[in-house]
Amino acid sequence: MSDKKLKKIVVILPTYNEKNNIVNIINGIISMLPAAEILVVDDNSPDGTAKIVKNLTANYSNLSLLERPLKTGLGDAYKDAIKLVLEDKSVGIIITMDADGSHQPKYLKDFLNHISSYDLIVGSRYIAGGGVEHWQLWRKLLSRLGNLYAKILIGVKISDLTAGFLCIRRKLLEKVDFNEINSQGYAYLMEFKFYCVSKLGARVKEVPIIFTERAEGKSKMSRYIIIEGIKAPLKIFLKKFFKD
Repeated sequence: MSDKKLKKIVVILPTYNEKNNIVNIINGIISMLPAAEILVVDDNSPDGTAKIVKNLTANYSNLSLLERPLKTGLGDAYKDAIKLVLEDKSVGIIITMDADGSHQPKYLKDFLNHISSYDLIVGSRYIAGGGVEHWQLWRKLLSRLGNLYAKILIGVKISDLTAGFLCIRRKLLEKVDFNEINSQGYAYLMEFKFYCVSKLGARVKEVPIIFTERAEGKSKMSRYIIIEGIKAPLKIFLKKFFKD
């Protein structure tokens, strides 16, 4: 199928306890990309996020919900969603973003302006013009140093390896063997980018964004996520080293 026929855009929103943010982010996406489809992937949120989305589908024909019975991690949520989205052969572009308001819909058109020349667009905090607002100093240092550590260790020239605000061409996703990507949390985002660049030779462009602290609710950051973020680049490096 030619690129001209692949016109549909799908925005994937993974959620867990985002009842206070989900309506605003959906409305924000629709205001910027009224023709795009939105797929919310909810991991059995106890706060009723899925119920809110179900109610919204009565008013929005371009909104759908994928309910997962268990919270098994961000990586699994994305894998399930991407598999479902790719079943629709008319989908040409997939966008992933957080549902908590930290990824602002105003950048979506910037991504689409560049995607025709690249395979993957990364909304980046750590290039000129990008940044983070309303984070405590320790979180800024943790994220910045963590990305630098990962970039040096795995050798991929992407400044924001843990970014989840992505715009991806269908052709790239069709080549990805998700069985080879085992990480969860932010580590999944690192491993996904590494795989796309190192194994598939993906053409990547980072577009600057200002990342803001979530609008409502508590951060999903945990000790497990931090530890995994430390281990994942080391595992990738060792796998690469011994393979070479």
